Amino acid sequence: MERVYMSFSMHWLRDRRRRNILQEPFAPEWASIVEKNIAHWSWFTDDERAHLQDLVQVFVAEKNFEGAGGLELTDEIRITIATDACILVLGLPHDLYRKVDSIIVYPSTVVRPPRPVGVFELPTLSPRGSMPLLGEAHMGGPVLLTWDAVRHSARHPERGHNVVFHEFAHKLDMLDGVADGTPPLDGRDDYTRWAEVCSSSYKRLRERSDQGKKTVLDPYGGVNEAEFFAVATEAFFDIPVALKREEPALYDVLQGFYHQDPAGRYKT
Repeated sequence: MERVYMSFSMHWLRDRRRRNILQEPFAPEWASIVEKNIAHWSWFTDDERAHLQDLVQVFVAEKNFEGAGGLELTDEIRITIATDACILVLGLPHDLYRKVDSIIVYPSTVVRPPRPVGVFELPTLSPRGSMPLLGEAHMGGPVLLTWDAVRHSARHPERGHNVVFHEFAHKLDMLDGVADGTPPLDGRDDYTRWAEVCSSSYKRLRERSDQGKKTVLDPYGGVNEAEFFAVATEAFFDIPVALKREEPALYDVLQGFYHQDPAGRYKT
C-alpha cells in the first residue's frame, strides 16, 4: 500500500511540475530555431505543432544536456535535439523517454579508442574499436550525439539518415531492458506480427546488401536486430514514401507502433 501511494505521489508531483512548465509560452527564439533547423516542421498540422512544442518544453526542462569536447551548449543545440527526439513520441505516451536522463553532445565526429567490455559493464550498441562515432545510446545511461551530424540530418531528411532518430529509437527499444529491435508493444498479436515482418525485412536487407544491391534501408541495419529497428525508424520518418513503396509491411508495423503516418503527411 505504501509503494502504491509513493508511486501515485511521484506521478502527481511530476504532472504538476509539467503543468507549471507548460504555463510558459513556447519562446519565439525557440520557434525560430525549429523553423530553421527542423525540416519536418513544415509538414505537421497546427495541432501536431502545438503538441510537439509542449513535448519539447518538458523535454528540455527535464533532461540534462552536457557539452563535451569543448562544445559550448546553446539553445539551438538543445532545441534541435529535443524537437527531433520528440517527433518520435508525437503519437506515443510522453513518458517513454523516462529512462533518458542525460544527452552528451560533442561538436563533431568522435573517434573512440578501442577497449574491451568490462565484466560487469553493459555493452553499447555500436561495435567496439577505433571508429568514427556520430551517436551512441547506452543501456541505462546517456545518449551521445555529435552536433554537426544532428544539425545536418535535421535539415536534410531526404538523405534518410537522422542521428537523433536513430539513437532515441534505441532508447525506445531498451525500455524493456533488452536491445533486441523490439520496442514495447500492446499485445501478443502485435509481437507476433512484428517478429514476422521485421525478421523477413531484416533478412532481405542482409541478402541484398551482400549482393551489393541498393535498398531504401541503410545497410547498417543488417548489423543486428537493434540496429535494424533504429535504421528502419530513420527511414520511416525521413523517407516514408520510399519505405512504404519498397517495404509496405514494415511501414505498416512501424505505423502501428509510432501511431503516425509520415507517408500521408509528408510531401513527395
